[in-house]
Amino acid sequence: MNEGKSGLFCDFYELTMGQGFFEKKHNPLSTFEMFYRTSPLSSGYAVFVGIDEVVDNIINFRFSKEDISYLKSLGMFKDDFLSYLENFKFSGDVNAFDDGEICFPREPLLQIKAPMIECCLLETMILNSINFQTLIATKASRLKTASAGRSIMEFGMRRAATGYASVVASRSAIIGGADSTSNTFAASLYNLKASGTMSHAWVMSFSDEYSAFRTFADLYPNNAILLIDTYDTLSSGIDNAIKVGLEQKQKGLKIGVRIDSGDLSYLSQEVRKRLDKAGLEDATICLSNDINESVLRELLLSGADVNSFGIGTKLVADGETLGGVYKMVSFVDENGEERNVLKMSSSVEKLTLPGVHNVFRLFDDDGHPLCDYITLKGENPPEVGKKVLLNHTVYDNENYTLKSFKSVKSMLSPKITGGKRVYTPKSVMEIKTSSNESLQAFDKSYKRLVNPHIYKVSISSTLKSERNRLIDEYKSRS
Repeated sequence: MNEGKSGLFCDFYELTMGQGFFEKKHNPLSTFEMFYRTSPLSSGYAVFVGIDEVVDNIINFRFSKEDISYLKSLGMFKDDFLSYLENFKFSGDVNAFDDGEICFPREPLLQIKAPMIECCLLETMILNSINFQTLIATKASRLKTASAGRSIMEFGMRRAATGYASVVASRSAIIGGADSTSNTFAASLYNLKASGTMSHAWVMSFSDEYSAFRTFADLYPNNAILLIDTYDTLSSGIDNAIKVGLEQKQKGLKIGVRIDSGDLSYLSQEVRKRLDKAGLEDATICLSNDINESVLRELLLSGADVNSFGIGTKLVADGETLGGVYKMVSFVDENGEERNVLKMSSSVEKLTLPGVHNVFRLFDDDGHPLCDYITLKGENPPEVGKKVLLNHTVYDNENYTLKSFKSVKSMLSPKITGGKRVYTPKSVMEIKTSSNESLQAFDKSYKRLVNPHIYKVSISSTLKSERNRLIDEYKSRS
């Protein structure tokens, strides 16, 4: 089940707030935006993923009869509000980045305009979907960068929090850079490449290691990747793999080996020497065992001889999070006027940007992104051929003048209008291709695994003035 389509897939306070808005007949047309403040994994960027699921969930977000009965049993919700929930259907608009697009801190990634109750009820579902999927896609992207083009097999299904989480994790990993998945259900659902080798149980179930390898190669002659560390990688595993490999070579076939324990760098180099000496230069080596991008990078720097990586735990369940937040930026008051709002904080980094926004990406002559530029709704996009003053999103005294740029792209596009989907989702592989093309356009300094160059996300002078005006206004009230 996709829990996100149930009206109960929310934090409880969203329901109690909703009832309060309903009872007080205070349900103004409002705009909320989702963004994150700092990049996950100390990365220079993130890969935005989750909007396709969010749109599907929003359109189908409903309270079933069972949901209503449960809420009624709590004794906190009145019949008229429960009747409202029973007939709930999203009526507003959604603009967002495309799935797979490269994104950065503090810029609006998703924007919802709808009556206040609708905006509030959807908050947790939106954050749950985008925070998790964007994190996984970003991890996969960094792993692919670290691999220097080597194949990445996503093995995370058994480590995911739930079965459903494993499915969206596989989708996100493929978009971010993984080449295949062990998750057969996800592969079937999204038309992905399914991959896998064997487990230690296969080897241990035979009377000897050679028989295990020989039988597997007979069964899967075109996918004979042999797990050689069940007993001893260098004393028996590689010797038995070579025997099978030579037999396969006589048939015009080749083998691969996987190492899942020990000193992966040293073992891979020794195994490569043994394979080459035996005349199996085309045999491949796969490494697995709790590999993240830092470990992967160190393996390659230390000379590991490897063709592919199998990565599960550190891709799907490594304890990292994306701290995406969802904040109100404007509402229509009782006089029918749109009022911009911001969240104040004693920590300047937690100040939000007021008003409904556009996000523009500016490019140089060669199509390389130079910066992202946030404006208030109604402002014209920056004009090609003219200078642009880039104001820091947080610090007033930091700015930079961009002397020129060649082209501009609007990053937020309509996904739902008047409660109806207004775009056609792409396939996972189409998203993967466009995401990779987008990432490749960025200078390599932004993609460094350690201490990446900070990509400029800036605000217009009009937006800066509006933020400062509201800060002064709020301070005068206190």
